[in-house]
Amino acid sequence: MLTTQPTVVPDPPQDWEETRLHWQLICQILGKIRLTLHPFLNHWWHVPLYVSPRGLTTGPIPYQGGQLDIEMDLIEHRVVVRTSGGDTRDLPLVPMAICDFYERLMGALRDLGVSVSILADPYKCKSTVPFAEDTGHAQYDPEAVHQAWQVLVWSDGVLKEFRSRFVGKCSPVHMFWHSFDLAVTRFSGRPAPEMPGADRVTQEAYSHEVCSAGFWFGDDNVPEPAFYCYTAPAPPGLTDHHLLPHEAYWKDLNGSPTALLPYRHLQGASNASELLMEFLQTSYEAGASAAGWNRDVLER
Repeated sequence: MLTTQPTVVPDPPQDWEETRLHWQLICQILGKIRLTLHPFLNHWWHVPLYVSPRGLTTGPIPYQGGQLDIEMDLIEHRVVVRTSGGDTRDLPLVPMAICDFYERLMGALRDLGVSVSILADPYKCKSTVPFAEDTGHAQYDPEAVHQAWQVLVWSDGVLKEFRSRFVGKCSPVHMFWHSFDLAVTRFSGRPAPEMPGADRVTQEAYSHEVCSAGFWFGDDNVPEPAFYCYTAPAPPGLTDHHLLPHEAYWKDLNGSPTALLPYRHLQGASNASELLMEFLQTSYEAGASAAGWNRDVLER
């Protein structure tokens, strides 16, 4: 039984592409600071952000015998930097050029005695302008971002419930800022064959067999918010498996069969959590069964 209580599924924002990119670029800056300061973790688990009760957070980052964290507060719309020494700095989330935000945040870190230098370029998103030079992306609609965050809060709860049913190696539920998706990844425990031509980031992410599920706000290939699940490497016969609920379907994305459930099919449903769990479970079972995972050992 789901411990996630049935609630009204939040509506995603509409017509917010400029705000969405602005928000993503800020997330990339925060994520790159964590990437630089945090010890390396397998599969780049030291890179993502996490949903928090007030927004998104880096979580604790070790630094010079202490800790710091950076939280994007999407209730009061500010970014807060905190250290274990008790010092804090904050700056507002308002319509502001990315270059100005970047300068202010790095200045706040210097004020706290935190020395960090990041590769200050966007990574695989719809901007290629270095953060320090980006005067063009300045739109920030706080209501739209808060609405989108509410979608992440709801999704995070169901994904964590889904994660709890697996006793094998499994990632946290975390938000990758390059693809801007909230994801949880299960592992079979077996190494995966090397991917010819893949870059270092991809090789590390897919060094072992995985089944990854999550939510994202859509992209050029899937132009609407949706939940997804894929198995890598994709086993033969994967798409022969039936998905539930009936609105879910298979789609080829970047050469890989991916199960999709458009978010709109959950809106207005009194049993939305159960429908989403049904999708997550059947899409996982399709991949794990087709790939021959040892499910008796891996599942609770």
